[in-house]
Amino acid sequence: MPLADLTAVAAPLRAAQTGLGAFNVVHLEHGAAFMAAAERAGRPVVLQVSQNAVAFHGALAPIATATLALARAASVEVVVHLDHADDVALVREALDLGFTSVMYDGSKLPTEQNLATTAEVVAMAHARGVSVEAELGEVGGKNGVHDPSARTDPADAARFVAETGVDLLAVAVGSSHAMTTRGAVLDTELIARIADAVDVPLVLHGSSGVSDEGMRAAIEAGMTKINVSTHLNKIFTGSVREALAADPDLVDSRKWFAPGLEAISAEVERLLRWYAGS
Repeated sequence: MPLADLTAVAAPLRAAQTGLGAFNVVHLEHGAAFMAAAERAGRPVVLQVSQNAVAFHGALAPIATATLALARAASVEVVVHLDHADDVALVREALDLGFTSVMYDGSKLPTEQNLATTAEVVAMAHARGVSVEAELGEVGGKNGVHDPSARTDPADAARFVAETGVDLLAVAVGSSHAMTTRGAVLDTELIARIADAVDVPLVLHGSSGVSDEGMRAAIEAGMTKINVSTHLNKIFTGSVREALAADPDLVDSRKWFAPGLEAISAEVERLLRWYAGS
């Protein structure tokens, strides 16, 4: 199946108040596990490669090329997305490689600079037919700091979308990146106000810290794209630890990797169904 465009996938889900799962590919095996889960659930999925993952691998092309190949072989709609890139050159490389969506993160920049640079990225991506996600109101936790107090103002969101032309907008509504517990409380009233103020799908970063019930409430209030990474990393690592503890002589990485992959694939399938209301 051809790679899916994020805007085309997210727009009808927004209208139906249904969530779109977006999961970070740190290793190629993650991508395969997430795609298999999406196929079992019969749901579209976003496979994300973050700027942090690129730094880990030392380059974008190897992990990107493999992820794109996986996505093209899928029987469901798959978007391949560059996540949290504050490097415009990296965004350009992702476009050259064939990504169907990119996130430019200028949230730490002064407002006017963020607006201008994001608009430039949008023009560059739209010339290739590629969707752009941006962030307004910095979501806490990116540098080891958990700050769920950040909030996006609906009027600022409306201005940002109008002046940049972004296709999706990540907003700060009470979640925080890299949380290993699921106790974050989202401001669903604010989500609804922002959703009314803009005409593009909203994105929730830091979803790993939100309970199942909180996620359902957020989607019903107006969230569409739901980013999950740390929650799955925690499940994967726990399963690997159990496998190694059960067999101290285990040395074949395929044998201890497999339980972790099975665990996160099952969880992604569950989450995709949950976001869809089933």
